[in-house]
Amino acid sequence: MSFDTPAGTRGLAMESGPFFRWTDQLIARQTVRKVFSMFGFDVLVLSTIGRKSGIERTSQVCWFPGGDGSCLIVAAAGGTRVNPAWYYNIAAHPDKVQIEIDGRTVAVTAEQLHGAERAEA
Repeated sequence: MSFDTPAGTRGLAMESGPFFRWTDQLIARQTVRKVFSMFGFDVLVLSTIGRKSGIERTSQVCWFPGGDGSCLIVAAAGGTRVNPAWYYNIAAHPDKVQIEIDGRTVAVTAEQLHGAERAEA
């Protein structure tokens, strides 16, 4: 199954560069789980392999339970018009993804939902 969602045309422009990546990582490590938990969202740690660098990357993302015991993750990038970097990492290496939930790390194979399956989820 292919990963083929193009970047959007609406939403905010995402700032980039080393400074913004550093501040995003600093804030994420310290606050993401606490803030999302306050609003009732479940958070997991998503580990991917960089599509260009080959280096393991981690991101904290919200997830929703799927009907079959799976974890559904929406690649929304906080409402910006671009796909998050981890989306492209997953697209390049869907079989090299790990998630950490409740202190357990599990290797998973990512797949993108299309059509009716996506609408149902």
